[in-house]
Amino acid sequence: MIHSKNKKKEGGFVASLSTLLVLVFMLSVAMSMSVLIFGRQKISTNTINATQSYYTAEAGIEDSLMRLKSNPQMSPVSYTLAINNSTADVVIPAIVGSSRSISSQGTNNNLIKTIQVIYSPDSQGVSFYYGLEIGEGGLVMNNGSEVLGNVFSGGNISGSGSAKIDNNAIVSGNGHSITGVYVGQDAFAYSCLSGSNVGNLTYVTGGTNSCTVRGTTTVQSDEISEQPLPIPQSQIDDWKAEAVTACDSGAVTDISSNNKSVTMGPCKITGNLDFGNHIILTLTGTIYVTGDVTLHNTNTVKLSSSYGFDGGVLLSDGIIDTGNSNVFTGSGQTGSYLMFLSTKVSNPAISDPAIIVSNGSTGAVFYTNNGEIKLSNNVSALELTGYKVTMEENSKIEYSNGVVNIFFSGGPSGGWKVTSWQEQ
Repeated sequence: MIHSKNKKKEGGFVASLSTLLVLVFMLSVAMSMSVLIFGRQKISTNTINATQSYYTAEAGIEDSLMRLKSNPQMSPVSYTLAINNSTADVVIPAIVGSSRSISSQGTNNNLIKTIQVIYSPDSQGVSFYYGLEIGEGGLVMNNGSEVLGNVFSGGNISGSGSAKIDNNAIVSGNGHSITGVYVGQDAFAYSCLSGSNVGNLTYVTGGTNSCTVRGTTTVQSDEISEQPLPIPQSQIDDWKAEAVTACDSGAVTDISSNNKSVTMGPCKITGNLDFGNHIILTLTGTIYVTGDVTLHNTNTVKLSSSYGFDGGVLLSDGIIDTGNSNVFTGSGQTGSYLMFLSTKVSNPAISDPAIIVSNGSTGAVFYTNNGEIKLSNNVSALELTGYKVTMEENSKIEYSNGVVNIFFSGGPSGGWKVTSWQEQ
């Protein structure tokens, strides 16, 4: 009897233990399911919050771009943009190297997403690697003329008296030569003729070496390669297209008078642009003149500060005569230059300049793709590129490293664009 009772107690204990174990197991399963559900819910919530943070940051970027569209040269600014329960902390920094690196940090329920964009001018880069770059018309250097920099010519370089190139001289194309010029460093040409004095010489098989070589002489079989002038016709056409609207006739009249300040561009002048004296012309965009440009004396041509780090263009289909004692400047920022460009086609057989550079022209770049540039006596210039270049007595080209890469835009109306968009 006692044995029977013990068996019943043991059976009841086992049943209770089994029930407890089942309950513990079910509770564990329930807790695991709860943790899993909670975890998935948290992940889902975080995903939603992160997505909202991203779109808030994106909204901040869009807001900054709208502000910059209406005022590309606006001062640096930081601000907070509230969107529902989220915020975007936006930073529009100063322009550095022609661009702005804009950031927007979106925050929603302590989850943060950051977007950064690079906002740059929609401008065209032009590289001027030489103090003087010339096409097939070649370079003529008269007594006392000097180039402080490198020279690349697609035609002959001929000099007289004490004509001097301080650095390297490169002449491309078979049959072309260097003659009558002192070259401070290396010379490369098909032929180097008497009257020239060079550092090291490389000339081409079949050419002539009768010049004075202070260093080593090398003969190569390959022709010295030609290279195109740095601005293609398509780019010049684009600049002309920027200036399709006629310039204000009153402003053009003011330029032809004396003691006036005129702001102009982008616009087109049909006919000639004839400056008076003591005129201050500020370019706010490309100016295209179908005729001649004559600057006379004591005038100032400069780019508006709105150009920032970019360069600007005054373009003519005729002759550009820079006159005397004139001042040419960029926007005031490093890397900003004014360029005078003529599309006139010169007769290479005679003196037929497309651009005449006179005294007081150090602040500008001069360019003609089919014409001659004439650098007058005792004149200094920054950089010249043309089909043919003639340097009169004691004229000087003093190359600046700052003109290696210039970005040209149509001014504040030229437009900006986003060049990079990424999440950090």
